[in-house]
Amino acid sequence: MKNLFFVSVALGIFSGTSISVKAQTSVNLMRLNDAVRSYESPRFIEGIEIKSKNPMTVLPVETKQTRFLSLNSQPSTVTKSDVGAVIESCSPIQFKFAQLMDVEVELIKNISLFKFIDQWLGTRYRFGGTTRRGIDCSAFTGLLLSTVFGFNTPRTAKAQYRICNKIKKVDLVEGDLVFFNTRGGVSHVGVYLGNHCFVHSSVHKGVTISSLDDCYYSRKFIGGGR
Repeated sequence: MKNLFFVSVALGIFSGTSISVKAQTSVNLMRLNDAVRSYESPRFIEGIEIKSKNPMTVLPVETKQTRFLSLNSQPSTVTKSDVGAVIESCSPIQFKFAQLMDVEVELIKNISLFKFIDQWLGTRYRFGGTTRRGIDCSAFTGLLLSTVFGFNTPRTAKAQYRICNKIKKVDLVEGDLVFFNTRGGVSHVGVYLGNHCFVHSSVHKGVTISSLDDCYYSRKFIGGGR
């Protein structure tokens, strides 16, 4: 090997090649190979402990299973199938008045009230009338309150207004009376149903459902009574 080395050196001298540069390059390659091997197989220094004044709180890792369990542990909510079951159990009366009042069908709950109204819808207005052949506004509200709610009321709109506790429009609930000034003073009355709707015996349409937001009734509205 020594002889081979001297021969190589001699050849390098005669050929003008720098042997020192090749030797240095070989050393650099060896160091690079060592670095790569140390990177592929990292060594950890033992016996070192890092302390912090504000230790980090380690949160549990959320997996698909833990997320599923956490979601199932929350309060149950109403599903589409639940809503569908409620709607399927509703009666034709509920569907009819939900459409007339523009509300969800499940909000039509007082079936006896809407059955009574359905029996009287379209009955013509007749001043002083109290039957299916014709009925005026106060006779209709009085008959509705006595039949559905069991309340006896005076015969005229003015008398009904006097005995009521006065209610603002925003506080109206189903069954309250609504009063209007159509001919001077309290001269018209109806029964509030919800969603700004009320049922009454109208001079032009007979027993019908109207809206408090209607331009005419909005201007004529006096107040509510309970």
